[in-house]
Amino acid sequence: MMEGMDVNIKIRNYRTEDRKAVRKISVESSILGEYRDTVFDGEFLADILTAYFTDYESASCFVAEKRNRVVGYVLGTCDVIMMQRVMKRRIVPGLVKNVLCNGGFFRRNNLMLIKNMVYSYFKGEFNVPDFTLEYPATLHVNITAQYRGKNVGLLLVNHFLEFLKKNNVRGIHFGVLSESTKRFFLKLDFEILFAGKYTFLDYLTGESLPHYIMGKKLVSVSNSEGSLLFLVF
Repeated sequence: MMEGMDVNIKIRNYRTEDRKAVRKISVESSILGEYRDTVFDGEFLADILTAYFTDYESASCFVAEKRNRVVGYVLGTCDVIMMQRVMKRRIVPGLVKNVLCNGGFFRRNNLMLIKNMVYSYFKGEFNVPDFTLEYPATLHVNITAQYRGKNVGLLLVNHFLEFLKKNNVRGIHFGVLSESTKRFFLKLDFEILFAGKYTFLDYLTGESLPHYIMGKKLVSVSNSEGSLLFLVF
C-alpha cells in the first residue's frame, strides 16, 4: 500500500451517470475554472475539456470513486487524430454556434481572451511539433481539491497506461501547464518532448503559463515479419 493512499478509493470504468461529476471536476480544476463566471461559462469549458472523451470514446475513460462519489478521473483516447477530427467536425462547431446564439462571444472578457489568443497564435505559442505518430494516445486527468496529494492521480494514470498497453498503443503525449504537474509526470518516467509558454492568460493570472508536452513510449512494434511486441516500463 502506498503511503498516504486511501484504501476506500477504487478505480473503475466511466459510466454515463458519472458525466455530471466529471464535468464539474473538470471546470473546478481548470486554469480558467476560477474565472468561469467572467470568461465564457462552466458548460462551455466542460464541453471543451471532456465532451469528446465522455461522449465519443467513453471506453477509454476511468474514474476514481470513494463511497459512490467520483473524486477524480482520467479521460483519454487511443487515437489523437480521430479525436481531433471529431472535435473539428462535431464538437467545436456546436460550441461556436451556442456562444454566438447566447451572445457570449461579444462579452468584453471573452473578446479580451480571444484577442490575446490571437496574439499568442501570431507569436508562435501554439506551434507545437506533431507527436501523434510515435505517441498516438493522450489523456486528461483531474482530481477534486480534497483528494489531491493522496496518490489518486498516480492510481488513475497507472490504470490508464495499463489500459493502453493492453490495447497495444505505442505511446502517449499530452500538455501540462504547471511545474508541479511536470514534476509529477517526470517521476513516472515521462519525458519532456517540447517546452514553451502561453501568455494569453497574463491579463487574468498576472504571469505566463509554462507549457510542456510530456510523452512516454509504451509499445513498440517490430518489422512485419516478426510481430513481436515489447513494453517499455
